[in-house]
Amino acid sequence: YDWFQERLEIQDIADDFSTKYVPPHVNIFYCLGGITLVCFLIQFATGFAMTFYYKPTVAEAYSSVQYLMSDVSFGWLIRSVHRWSASMMVLMLILHVFRVYLTGGFKRPRELTWVTGVTMAVITVSFGVTGYSLPWDQVGYWAVKIVSGVPAAIPVVGDFMVELLRGGESVGQSTLTRFYSLHTSVMPWLLAVFMLMHF
Repeated sequence: YDWFQERLEIQDIADDFSTKYVPPHVNIFYCLGGITLVCFLIQFATGFAMTFYYKPTVAEAYSSVQYLMSDVSFGWLIRSVHRWSASMMVLMLILHVFRVYLTGGFKRPRELTWVTGVTMAVITVSFGVTGYSLPWDQVGYWAVKIVSGVPAAIPVVGDFMVELLRGGESVGQSTLTRFYSLHTSVMPWLLAVFMLMHF
């Protein structure tokens, strides 16, 4: 203990935490942001574990998910926890937004915290859209086809945005690759950066 105390001053940190009082207006609803963070960490860990077995190809995506669910030890549990935690993360995020709005937590001087929070909400929903497609079953395929076609209604740039999302004119391997890359590489780090700004 003394060795760590000399280098890290653990006791000072512990004293700082233990001597601060919780304000009287704070209640259990102030934990919703922290619960959302815990859900994200669970998502990160279980998602990372699934990358060892998932094959992001049109031909093998569905069978790799089936293999994970039926043949990999505890694969069914890892995927199920990932899905449950995703649903819980969205629910906790919605409740957190309501709590912040109802208590006026978005007002000056916390406007930037609110903006980063709204950005994280958009990223979280995007996680759901991209993750939903990865098993490449009928539900995932048609969800991608519909969602990626929505920007076509935007004047001037709509068709370009659809082609950018799909990686071509139609939904296929390029679409799955893009959604997989967004889901596993781009969005987790983007969300982590916005979380640091949010804290």
